[in-house]
Amino acid sequence: MGAVLAAELIRKAVMLTLMASAPLLVAALVVGLLVTLLQAVTQLQEQTLTFLPKLVTMAVIFVMVLPWLIRQLTEFLVVALQTLPTVGG
Repeated sequence: MGAVLAAELIRKAVMLTLMASAPLLVAALVVGLLVTLLQAVTQLQEQTLTFLPKLVTMAVIFVMVLPWLIRQLTEFLVVALQTLPTVGG
């Protein structure tokens, strides 16, 4: 039974990691595509132009997602600490 609970905790940790990183990655992808499209239309091929919009967008998204992220991490930590004695022995 301990191995099953350990595997479930690992699965939940991986899913939480994917869910936590998804908003930032999607925002960076969308902004990168929009800036690339703008560069293609204007024929402005400056590599550093994509950095600042991505950075600002990811900072804004991070601040917006932070309360949800803290709540999810706290809930996972509580569940992990409650099931830890049953996993270990």
